[in-house]
Amino acid sequence: FSDKFKVYLMLVDSHCHLDFKDFADELDDIIERARARGVRRMLTISTHLDKFPGVRDIAERYDDVYCSVGVHPHEAEHHIGLAKDQLIELSQHKKVVAIGETGLDYFYEHSPRQAQKDCFRAHIQAARETGLPVIVHTRDADDDTLEILTDEMEKGAFSGLIHCFSSSLELAEKSVEMGLLISISGIVTFKKAVELQDAVKQLPLASLLVETDAPFLAPIPHRGKRNEPSYVADTAARVAQIKGVEESELHRITGDNFFRLFSKVPAPT
Repeated sequence: FSDKFKVYLMLVDSHCHLDFKDFADELDDIIERARARGVRRMLTISTHLDKFPGVRDIAERYDDVYCSVGVHPHEAEHHIGLAKDQLIELSQHKKVVAIGETGLDYFYEHSPRQAQKDCFRAHIQAARETGLPVIVHTRDADDDTLEILTDEMEKGAFSGLIHCFSSSLELAEKSVEMGLLISISGIVTFKKAVELQDAVKQLPLASLLVETDAPFLAPIPHRGKRNEPSYVADTAARVAQIKGVEESELHRITGDNFFRLFSKVPAPT
């Protein structure tokens, strides 16, 4: 490998949605652009069990793409009575490395709150039993998110992360105290995201990941365009600037954090 390639050895997009129709006609090109910018692993995320086979198929198609299995809180009302056993069974596939995304979204409330809570708990139970990390989505639901995380952690330890973090510093710090990681998206590059930037400054590097949440939330200088995994390099650059470290160091640390959390994913050699 060249020295330049080594700089990006551990750059990972820890959360994207490669099964979305936004990518359907050019997925090969999108994966190649990510590789060209040094993205060594991509984690494509399940949002609905009916669509999980498509998510899994993409992970099977590319050596450097892995996937999760789960139900987004927006879809909770379509999964009433979801049992942990169903998630556990689907997670046995070699390319499934996480449970989720799950959690609470009180901003849109596309699903009733109780349905979201029940679904969230089922995912945590599956994560606890499989040993796979749970991917948590939370928006305008800090108190209930913390209540469920705390209650479930008292029942038995599990690992996970708060994805696309844009909540209070308190939620982040308490999540880190529980052993969860915090994943930073392209929002951190936005000029008005001062509170998020301040939170990133205060959180330990050992607890941070970077992601795109593609096709959403493209970072500057791509804001307003469709997001894609290659743009995680731009988010990582901004996080490195905020933390006062070299980009190569940020890549190494967040990469180490990723492979520590998602232990089912083999690290690049």
